[in-house]
Amino acid sequence: MLFKLTDEQVMIQNMVREFSRKVIAATAAERDKTKEFPADNFKQMGELGLMGMMIPEEYGGEAADTVSYVLALSEIAYSCASTSVVMSVQNSIVCESLNNFGTEEQKQEYLVPLANGEWIGAFALTEPDAGSDPVSQDTLAVKEGDEWVINGTKRFITTGEHSKVVLVTAKTDPSKGHKGISCFIVPKGTPGLIVGHMEDKMGLRASDTTDLIFELLLVSDSLMLGKEGDGFKIAMSGLDSGRIGLAAQSYGVAMAAFDAAVKYAKKRKQFGVAISKHQGIRFQIADMATQIEAAKQLIFSAASLKDRKENFTREASIAKLFASEMVQEVTARAIQMHGGYGFTKDYPVERFYRDARVFTIYEGTSEIQRIVISNQILKDKRKP
Repeated sequence: MLFKLTDEQVMIQNMVREFSRKVIAATAAERDKTKEFPADNFKQMGELGLMGMMIPEEYGGEAADTVSYVLALSEIAYSCASTSVVMSVQNSIVCESLNNFGTEEQKQEYLVPLANGEWIGAFALTEPDAGSDPVSQDTLAVKEGDEWVINGTKRFITTGEHSKVVLVTAKTDPSKGHKGISCFIVPKGTPGLIVGHMEDKMGLRASDTTDLIFELLLVSDSLMLGKEGDGFKIAMSGLDSGRIGLAAQSYGVAMAAFDAAVKYAKKRKQFGVAISKHQGIRFQIADMATQIEAAKQLIFSAASLKDRKENFTREASIAKLFASEMVQEVTARAIQMHGGYGFTKDYPVERFYRDARVFTIYEGTSEIQRIVISNQILKDKRKP
């Protein structure tokens, strides 16, 4: 491996790997069938410090670096992608947004229980007619005295049902475009916040994805996150971090599919020998390993830039683009190597393939990543 891990990073990786393989993996296949939310697993993950890893200890976090975080996240994804997507949104988008833009009062009241795993949070940006183009969102917040009245519908919200608090973006001045979007902290149970339709998804079935409907919801001015007009900046900052997390999820699922494929190839016999002896299979294994290793190095590169507090927007999008495309191919190859068995639910590669399919879509499609990367290159004096 080109990237040298510290002793502490290796310790974190080994600890999470053991927990993931013993606890998370045990019920992953069954939860995929039943769509049961793994609340008990998240409680244990909170006790291990996995739900607010990069948050300072004074706010309930572990003060871990980003490299340690992606190592942990990929180990969770190896066993259950549904669990990893909740962990990713919690850490990369919800907790980091509160840590970076929240007031001291907001951090004490909301960040602490989120970072220590007592609560799970959601981030509500996407709408029925505004996905990749958040400026087109219709959710509106109108000021009335020292309160804001929010109306609108958000779609495809991870942990929309099981979250305790939601960060929601809304237009506070539609005339200002992206500078007219603000972000609000909305506790669950606030009158006017309704959990709507729950999606019946191809993959990530143990992670609930819902509509959130805001009907004449009143929120205090003290619950605006950042300043008025900061909503777009908060969302884009969170998505930069989230894209590193999504790349780590892609890596974890790819490794699970790869290990399953290699294990199967060693024991499955055709023409009198294990199929791992056939050159065609060996070449596939080599290609899969190469793609996975390349993705890992891109992820570590982006994470290291973030840890050094350097601009990592381009590198995060590169890692997300490559890793999410990579896991599509690796999981497909894993099914192909299993032959007809790969098409059945008796083998886990079928689940890996379904879970991985959304990785090129959410938190910025592959097409959006290419726009971000090219824009960064054309305005940046750094070489590609």
